[in-house]
Amino acid sequence: MAEFAFHQVDVFATRPFGGNPLAVVTGADGLTDAQMAAFANWTNLSETTFLLRPTHPDADYRVRIFTPQQELPFAGHPTLGTCHVWLQQGGVPRGRHVVQECQAGLVPVRRQDAVLAFAAPPLRRAGAVEADVLAAIARGLHLPPDSIRASNWADNGPGWVAVMLRSRAELLSVRPDYAALGDLKVGLVAPFDTALDRDDALFEVRAFTGGPDGVEDPVTGSLNASLAMWMIGAGLAPPSYVARQGTVLGRRGRIAITSDAGEIWVGGTVVTTIAGRVTI
Repeated sequence: MAEFAFHQVDVFATRPFGGNPLAVVTGADGLTDAQMAAFANWTNLSETTFLLRPTHPDADYRVRIFTPQQELPFAGHPTLGTCHVWLQQGGVPRGRHVVQECQAGLVPVRRQDAVLAFAAPPLRRAGAVEADVLAAIARGLHLPPDSIRASNWADNGPGWVAVMLRSRAELLSVRPDYAALGDLKVGLVAPFDTALDRDDALFEVRAFTGGPDGVEDPVTGSLNASLAMWMIGAGLAPPSYVARQGTVLGRRGRIAITSDAGEIWVGGTVVTTIAGRVTI
């Protein structure tokens, strides 16, 4: 057993307890795969990350990302949360941006005032959603077919299917049947009614992972990245906008999307809620 610096942070939050929590263990090079997996299972957060020395010459640090059940090659809110901790611990980037090394490769993270943003990874799958998949989504989310305004595969790793509804009110009223969704991962998005909602956000987002242990994620960086690539490319969203996520779960996650020179950046603020040491 050994002691490690430990942080728990809130990502895409403007104040504590408004975003998506993340556990970060720093200086974790001595931990085994089994120890990392066991600790991530114990925290029972959607993700736990482990900060390591980089192996790539262009990287500032390396990160491994675990859910309670498995390791992920990349995820959005763990990227921003881990970068926040690395900077708070005195990390200084070698170049213009921080460069994170993870199983998915090198991910640039840029700083602009208090906002950190990662460059959206390319889509692994795009294009029209099959009729049977859309029918399964409609059944699993109890949606009438005419409520679906647009849809697209928007998979940048986790397997997201993106579905746009006609209104934010419809989106917030959805109560999913996770078993009926099966192994689908569905990202719902709907526009704000600017005359009614009185918010600078343009879109509300919800993220559902189906199956017997199905869950709704509070604020999802990977989904917002893939939604932005689809919606901006299809003319369904402007080049830059703010999205909200987590409303139904009592969160106020805010995601800033910016298109810059053909690259989409997904950003938000991070708040540290716990700092100390942990024995693993």
